[in-house]
Amino acid sequence: MTRISEDQLQEVLGKPWRNQDAPKLSKCKQEKHIATQPRHKFNARQVEYDGIKFDSKLEGDFYLHLKLQQQAKQVLFFLRQVPIHLLGGTKLVVDFQVFYADGTCRFIDTKGVETSDFLIKKREVEHHYPFEIEVIKRGDF
Repeated sequence: MTRISEDQLQEVLGKPWRNQDAPKLSKCKQEKHIATQPRHKFNARQVEYDGIKFDSKLEGDFYLHLKLQQQAKQVLFFLRQVPIHLLGGTKLVVDFQVFYADGTCRFIDTKGVETSDFLIKKREVEHHYPFEIEVIKRGDF
């Protein structure tokens, strides 16, 4: 196989081998990114049920599950996005606090991916408060 120079290639094609006017790849990626909606870092998709926006489909589906349990009189009521304050000014926001008809109360967080930050805050909450945070994943309910 013989190598040809850029001048020889230009003679054959009639145009420069490297097109200086071609858009850079990074510019194309930026334009494409602007045109599409930004994605969540864990590919979670926002959903809306009953006029309430949820950060993930899992959280929205669990909300519907709680509504069904409420209609069946198993759940008295539930709260959404409950903040639990920790030392040092940090807080952990739990997705649901559920009050059951038998008098029990559960703190529930729906997670597709458990991050290290979440695990540290969960451990701190369970150390300082007299309850546990239950993590619900897809298929647990």
